[in-house]
Parts: sequence; C-alpha cells; structure tokens
Amino acid sequence: MKIVTANRLSDGRVIYAGVGGQPVEGIDQASVLDETTAETVLAEVAGRPDVFVNPYLVEVQDHVPSGRDRLKERIRSAGPTVGHSVAGGVG
Repeated sequence: MKIVTANRLSDGRVIYAGVGGQPVEGIDQASVLDETTAETVLAEVAGRPDVFVNPYLVEVQDHVPSGRDRLKERIRSAGPTVGHSVAGGVG
C-alpha cells in the first residue's frame, strides 16, 4: 500500500494526500492507496503545484513507512528537526 507525500508550497511543511486528494498534515490522515489508485492520485496532486511541491509515493503498512526510505519518511512525518537538538538556542 502507498501514500502520496510532498511539501506544501506556502511554507515547505510535509503534507500528504488525504481523502479526495486534499492536503493533510498528519501521516495518519493520509489516504492509503493500492498501486493503481496511488499512481492516479499522484498524477492529480502533481497537477496542483500551487499546493503540492515534488509529490511522490511512499510504501506504508498501517500508515507507517515500510519501504526502502522508511527512516527518511519517519523523520519527515515527525515534523521539523531544526531546533529540536539544541538546548537553549543561540543567544
């Protein structure tokens, strides 16, 4: 099974294609699709560059990335990592 992911044009955040191809922020809200439907949804969101930047397919099992790029996708689904590793910041 697969989901469609991309970055949102307006702010660069990770988004997913949800019901009806609508952008959603949580991987748990993404539509889980079979191979044929995933390709169709990918083509549809690729036609919306005003929202979806560089959309692509990710293999999942129960909304958890399971394919070759699973580590990268788990990091992406958890949100930005900038600022989380520095205690107290620069100042």
